[in-house]
Amino acid sequence: QVLLVESGGGLVQAGASLRLSCVASGFTFSRYTMGWFRQVPGKEREFVAGISLSGGSTNYADSVKDRFTISRDNNKNTVLLQMNSLKPEDTAVYYCAAAGSLMLTWDYGRAWKYDYWGQGTQVTVSS
Repeated sequence: QVLLVESGGGLVQAGASLRLSCVASGFTFSRYTMGWFRQVPGKEREFVAGISLSGGSTNYADSVKDRFTISRDNNKNTVLLQMNSLKPEDTAVYYCAAAGSLMLTWDYGRAWKYDYWGQGTQVTVSS
């Protein structure tokens, strides 16, 4: 059974930091590109960050570049999203996702390419 379990969300004030974690099971984690997406009610799911199989390549949405950092530990089947300098507009449900097909860096934002999705973790940033 494939599982992606996110954790680390919460309520913080603007300017604070949070670290999201996603633990994967049920598939060969090291063979999957991993991504983080977010969604606000009534809006489409939005790409946040993606990371290659080895962690050597990453890509970020412009809105989070220089504030968020994605990383992975293939020994622990875990992908992390370090979020610094949080803004109220970062408020959303954050999802991690796994893609088994070959993906180039500029493909990381294509949600339809991802095979597995977690249930999400809520991040709320107050002003």
